[in-house]
Amino acid sequence: MAETLKARLLDSDRRGAVVADLQTLVDTEVANKSGLSGGIVKTGYAAVKKVKPGIIPEAIDKMLDEFVDQLEPFWAAYSTEPLGDFGTFLAARPHEASEALLAVTDRRAERSNRAAITSVYGKLRPKAQENVVEALPGLGTVVEKHARP
Repeated sequence: MAETLKARLLDSDRRGAVVADLQTLVDTEVANKSGLSGGIVKTGYAAVKKVKPGIIPEAIDKMLDEFVDQLEPFWAAYSTEPLGDFGTFLAARPHEASEALLAVTDRRAERSNRAAITSVYGKLRPKAQENVVEALPGLGTVVEKHARP
């Protein structure tokens, strides 16, 4: 397990499959949302996909390098004592892992010159950490699937 996430997940032969699996994870996470806030997330997600088909895998691919950089220290720590699976490892560090991942989207939103994007992100950000925490076990499963030789 000594090989880095960057070497495994960002390899050109593997990257497309990583993006596809991450899109499936996002689709599943959104589909599993419930209640009023879940309905809002589902409606917004469907609208975005309808307005610009392909935006989800495109966005994942654009941010993948940064997400992998953020996950690398967690993978390194997990690799020294791989108890359980990587999803469980991340879920045991919900605040630290979610903040590391959200730092990527926070930076993207800050750099955006599109007011609509920054406005929507600003409205969604307070709930984002909860959503990311809920997705950590699945994210870890996807990462581990592709990080293993």
